[in-house]
Amino acid sequence: MSHLAHLFIGGRRVAPLGSETIELRSPYDGSLVGSVAAAGKADVDRAVAAARAAFDTGPWPRTTPAERQAVLSRFAERHAARADEFAALISRENGSPIWFAKAVQGGIVPQNAAYLKAAAAFPWETRQPAFPQGESLWRREPVGVVAAVIPWNAPHQSALAKLFPALLAGCTVVLKLAPETALDGQVLGELLTEAGLPEGVLSILAADRETSEYLVGHADVDKIAFTGSTAAGRRIASLAGAQLKRVSLELGGKSAAIVLDDADLEQTVATLKYASFPNSGQSCGAQTRILVPRSRHDALVEAMAATVAGMTIGDPADPATFLGPLVAERQQARVSGYIEAGISEGARLAAGGLGLPDGIDRGFFVKPTVFAGVDNAMRIAREEIFGPVVCVIAYRDVEDAVRIANDSPYGLSGSVWTSDPDRGLGIARRIRTGTFFVNAGTPDFMAPFGGFKQSGLGREFGSEGLGHYVEHKAISL
Repeated sequence: MSHLAHLFIGGRRVAPLGSETIELRSPYDGSLVGSVAAAGKADVDRAVAAARAAFDTGPWPRTTPAERQAVLSRFAERHAARADEFAALISRENGSPIWFAKAVQGGIVPQNAAYLKAAAAFPWETRQPAFPQGESLWRREPVGVVAAVIPWNAPHQSALAKLFPALLAGCTVVLKLAPETALDGQVLGELLTEAGLPEGVLSILAADRETSEYLVGHADVDKIAFTGSTAAGRRIASLAGAQLKRVSLELGGKSAAIVLDDADLEQTVATLKYASFPNSGQSCGAQTRILVPRSRHDALVEAMAATVAGMTIGDPADPATFLGPLVAERQQARVSGYIEAGISEGARLAAGGLGLPDGIDRGFFVKPTVFAGVDNAMRIAREEIFGPVVCVIAYRDVEDAVRIANDSPYGLSGSVWTSDPDRGLGIARRIRTGTFFVNAGTPDFMAPFGGFKQSGLGREFGSEGLGHYVEHKAISL
C-alpha cells in the first residue's frame, strides 16, 4: 500500500496547493491499494507553467534527436526491468487479470522500441531542391506543450504511447492520470528523471473530470493527446476547436469479427476468447460483434457458450483467473444495464446474463455474456459496452457480412477468420477500420494505430505517431 502526499510537477515532488486526495480500492475485495494527492486547478497552472518554461527557454526542445532518443532508451530499459511489479500494481488498482496486465506490460517493450526505431529514421530536418527553383530546408519541430490524458484500462501502455512520441519530438508534457489508476503512473516521472529528462519537461497529475477539463482548455497547452470514450473525445475536440489546439483522439470501438464459411470454428472460438473478452471486455479493440453465416450460427453460439462456461472468474491476482471484476461499481451497473437492454430487445441469452457469476459474492463482477440472434440495429450491437458482452450476428453472404461490419458509428478494429488468407485480405481491404486482423495476426508497433469515424482522430505508433507531435517549417534558402 502506498500513500503519495506530493505531486510530481516539473520533475520534482511538491506539496499540492489543495487538500483533496484520491483513494484507490481494489474492485475485487475493496481493500485499500493506496492514495495520492489530487491535483486542483492551481496545481494544473503550476504544471503547465513548468512545461511552458521548459519548452520556451529550457534545453529539451533544443537537444538533438539522438540525445532525446538516448534518454528514452535508458528509460525503456528501466521500465522493462520492473514490468512484473507494475503489472501487479495495475491489477490491484483496476482489477485486470494478472495474465492480461503482464501481457500488456510485455507489449510495451516492442512499443517503446518501435518508437525509438521510428525516431532514428524520422526526417527531422531535410534539405531539398525547391520548386520551381532554389533550395529549401524542411524542419519538423516540436508542437509545444502537450496535455496527455489517459484512461484506466491499460494505463502504462496508454501513457507511453503518448509520452514517447511527444518527448522524442522535443515537446514538454503534462500527463493526466485516471483517478482509478492514479498510483501506478506516478513512477513514470521518477524513471524518466533518472534516465536524464531535464527539469520542467514532465508533470504527472491525477485529477477529477472538472480539473481535467481545465487542463485541456488551458491557454498555454498547444496539443491534447487523449485516449478514452467517444463521448469524452467529443467534448475535448470541441474545446480544442475553440482554441485551434492540435488534437489526437483514440476513442471507442465496436469491432466486428467476421467468421467465414471455411473457418475452423474450434480454433476461431479459442482465439476469440482472447480477442472478445480481453481485460474482462474493457478494451477498445475488443471483437464484440461476431458475424457468422446463418448456417453456422448455432454451432458458433454453442462453441462460444461452452468457452464462456469454462472461464475461470475470480481473484485477478491469481494466474489461473481469466476474468476479473470490472473497474468500478458504476461500470458494473453500466454493463448490467446493457445486458438488460439486450434481453428486452429480444436477443437470446446463450450464456451469462444478469447477476454475479456463480461462486462470486463480492467485487464488481458481471457474468461473461453471449447474445445470439442479434440484429445489428439493437443497442447492444451499436453501442460500446466495455464489458464481457458479445453479440453473435448471422449474415446471408459475404456482401452482407461486409455491410454489417461497416454499419457502425465506430471504426477502430476488426478481424476476419478464414482458412484462405488471400480471401481474408480481400475482405480486410473493404472494412472501414483503422486496424484489421486476418485470423490471429499480431499488432505491428511500426504501423499507425487509430480509428475511422467516431473511433478517433489521428494515429499512434511509428513515424505516423511521431508526426502528430511536430509542426512543419519550410525555410527557403
